[in-house]
Amino acid sequence: MPSLEELGITPATAGRLQKLGLHNAFDLVLHLPLRYEDETRITPIRDLFFGQTACLEVEVVDSEMLFRPKKTLRARVRDSSGSLLLRFLNFYGSQVRQFTAGTRLRVFGELRQGHAGPEMVHPRYRILRDEEPLPQTLTPVYPTTAGLSQATLRRCIEQALRSEDLSDTLPESWRIRLGLPLFRDCVMLLHHPAAGASHRELDDRTHPAWHRLKFDELLAQQISMRLHYRERLSYKAPRLKPSTTRRSKLLEQLPFRLTTAQERVLREIDADLGKAHPMHRLLQGDVGSGKTVVAALACLQAIDAGYQAALMAPTEILAEQHFRKIEQLLQPLGIPTTWITGSLRRKDRLAAQEQVASGAAQLVIGTHALIQDPVAFKALGLVVIDEQHRFGVEQRLALRRKAEVAGFGQPHQLMMSATPIPRTLSMSYFADLDLSVIDELPAGRKPIVTKLVADSRRAEVIARIRQTCLQGGQSYWVCPLIEESETLQLQTAVDTFESISQEFPDLRTGLVHGRLAPAEKSAVMERFAQGDIQLLVATTVIEVGVDVPNASIMVIEHAERMGLAQLHQLRGRVGRGATQGFCILMYHPPLSELARTRLKVIYEHADGFEIARQDLAIRGPGEYLGARQSGTPLLRFADPEQDGALLEQAVQAAADWIASDTEGARRHLKRWLWSRQEFLTA
Repeated sequence: MPSLEELGITPATAGRLQKLGLHNAFDLVLHLPLRYEDETRITPIRDLFFGQTACLEVEVVDSEMLFRPKKTLRARVRDSSGSLLLRFLNFYGSQVRQFTAGTRLRVFGELRQGHAGPEMVHPRYRILRDEEPLPQTLTPVYPTTAGLSQATLRRCIEQALRSEDLSDTLPESWRIRLGLPLFRDCVMLLHHPAAGASHRELDDRTHPAWHRLKFDELLAQQISMRLHYRERLSYKAPRLKPSTTRRSKLLEQLPFRLTTAQERVLREIDADLGKAHPMHRLLQGDVGSGKTVVAALACLQAIDAGYQAALMAPTEILAEQHFRKIEQLLQPLGIPTTWITGSLRRKDRLAAQEQVASGAAQLVIGTHALIQDPVAFKALGLVVIDEQHRFGVEQRLALRRKAEVAGFGQPHQLMMSATPIPRTLSMSYFADLDLSVIDELPAGRKPIVTKLVADSRRAEVIARIRQTCLQGGQSYWVCPLIEESETLQLQTAVDTFESISQEFPDLRTGLVHGRLAPAEKSAVMERFAQGDIQLLVATTVIEVGVDVPNASIMVIEHAERMGLAQLHQLRGRVGRGATQGFCILMYHPPLSELARTRLKVIYEHADGFEIARQDLAIRGPGEYLGARQSGTPLLRFADPEQDGALLEQAVQAAADWIASDTEGARRHLKRWLWSRQEFLTA
């Protein structure tokens, strides 16, 4: 595919195109219009209505420049049916000379009601010198950037359409069987729709030409995922056979029995770890479903086989929670656990690194500090990444390479997520991973009661919190900001902590937020876990990983400002013991339509998978997946949720094509994902 330079595009224009992510001819081919303008027919002035955008052929009657209240160029124009004003607020001196009486113009703009009658403000126009035929197709309007005009962008795209090979990559028999039009015809139609084309089908992307491009894109993604999956099976990894003795001891010391779902996913993980190629498994489980225990048992399997295990979490609070919980589980078995974060004192960090390098540390838990160069493993067999979507591609790859450098092949990878992934996303963005789902909560867990409360009832909420704490319970109070913001007038964690401390001096309150020093944060969380703190005022740093069974009430201020996944995670911090859990969502009216929709979903549903499905519908896959942190190229045109039928076809077609003609499938993949293959190995 020709580069921008090969298309004859100047370096300055190429730089602006690259800001739009356009690096070659095929990128330009797929830079499809946002909308279209109809310049294929002339509308008489008398037939216009206010708000209509139309094309006119007119003659200038007169023009004038006004200097008050603003410098303005006004031109009165007419056709055989009537007249109106053209008004320009920003213009060049040369433009004034274009509006001399008798000049014929073709004008395109929106009719408005002005002070002096009907007018068009800043319409697009050109001077007609001879009879000029009307365009035969709709005029495309493309996404653009500063300094890149529509005219320049159209010119570049036309060059790309002429130079790029737009022949079909799909086998002809498949294309006919699936009822798909030719690729070239679809591309040309979307850039230049005929005057009679359905605006509705073009705008909502249901036109057959859109279906073809969406299918091709979904098919490329499926081929990419399947090839990556197949390639992984060729890599070597250590076989990790479990020791039934130590696993039995660990299970015996648990104060609960594993759920049926936990036992099922453990069998799936056991089977993968026993194979000679690397496991890449995503463990999904709703908040409180028991993923940490499963991760600890998987780590024990690696350790029993003579290898090290590493668990990486995105925040120090979450990493420390994992460290405390897993160390408590493994210590009776004589397994040393090491803790590494960026906040460790240099002396402690060097000592931890030495233990890891020598193999004395069999399980290493920490934050992204684990992937820094000085941390070298002796024999890394298993990597567990919690809240995997919070890490970038390079961060996940770096930890995996620790084992490759050590010469043990690739480590097995277990990725965990408490954000359930709807089926359509599993089929598309996670098709290269094996999936395990803990779809069952521990026995006896009571559903959390969720209440929506306007912030005008704040005093009632505080009184309820005080009563609960004085009766021996504990509570969270979550605020979205740390300190006052001029743009978001939200109650802050600091102010809340100070006001509650003053109002109820008999309550033992604590404050934790992201700007506290790690040691202070740890000390506060430890005191809360031990029951020394009754009410913990916090920002959303406690969103994941915090597990205090005695905490039964969660108050979330300005809940209307938070996303569904975050609200669900926060709600899951309570109700982990025998006491009924309550989540109070405080909001500041009036609510926007989006905020009302989110709060309705979280109020009506406790099932994380249903919340995730509705969250996907509200936000779309790009934002839902954390933009490009997922490591998988985001779809530009297709939406797995809305285009589920096309996705089903693409899944089957990818499998058949790879089985029958792998090289043909690779050619299709190269066309669509040529510049993004490196992300598919994470």
